[in-house]
Amino acid sequence: MVLSQAYALNLYRQYRNWHSQVKAVYSIHALPPLSVKPLGTLVNTPLSVITQSLLDALLDALPSTSAPIYARLKSAITDNVNNGIWVAEQRLPSEAEMVQALGVSRMTVNRALRELTAAGVLHRQQGVGTFVAPKKAHSALFEVHNIAQEIADRGHIHKVEILILQEVKARTDEALRLGVRTGEVIYKSELIHFENDKPIQLEERIVNASLAPNYSQQDFTKLTPYAYLNRIAPITEGEHLVEAVTANQHEASKLAIDMHQACLQIKRRTWSNQQIVTSARLLSPGHLFHLFGHFGRSYEPH
Repeated sequence: MVLSQAYALNLYRQYRNWHSQVKAVYSIHALPPLSVKPLGTLVNTPLSVITQSLLDALLDALPSTSAPIYARLKSAITDNVNNGIWVAEQRLPSEAEMVQALGVSRMTVNRALRELTAAGVLHRQQGVGTFVAPKKAHSALFEVHNIAQEIADRGHIHKVEILILQEVKARTDEALRLGVRTGEVIYKSELIHFENDKPIQLEERIVNASLAPNYSQQDFTKLTPYAYLNRIAPITEGEHLVEAVTANQHEASKLAIDMHQACLQIKRRTWSNQQIVTSARLLSPGHLFHLFGHFGRSYEPH
């Protein structure tokens, strides 16, 4: 009889729970110690002690849901990292060891590790292995992502404080950035993004009112400007300018850092069907943030 991956894992979970209960009885009555058999040994595949310890923690955290195996594996790894069971720079079992011990496909394990690496939970060293990443937020360099989703992918809570949300007349420099006439009505917003109640980004944004006429009426504590703008004017083109800057007094107070502390600044403009939708300035404390990018052989840097 061939068991499904999910069913096999659930059976092993029940086996481990039973073992814990029996082990307690053995301890009370001073009986010889009882050891749980690794999942790998149940199919005649021995595992190292260190690997088995890590896999035991992984199995304990694996949620019993109907979600795909790769998603459950991601959740279990994230929980172990967030709960401090796996610490920064902890080396994970190899893909082959996970495949053997968990009874899942190589593709399943690879997808989970690859997506967690992209989310900043893990980092991989070619020829060495996969490790728990230090606690440092990151954003994609060659893509435009929703910061709320990036934070959620790290297993953390996103919150927003709105400082400014208003309709104004475009100054000359603002008109140039948006491709509109000086004095034309635009929208301006200034927000602080929090990750687990810690400020990680100050967002200053101007918006083309003709492309987003209801921008100032949105509740950006529930929906980020990125999500709203991408819904009504989908991004077809964008540009980034990345700089290292120091925080002024206002920025330092809002980001809860020292004045003149080093920060990462991204100036970003996005287009929809050849029209500029928005121009944003994103400022984050340098010690909390880094950029991540990936390109293939077909990519030619300019």
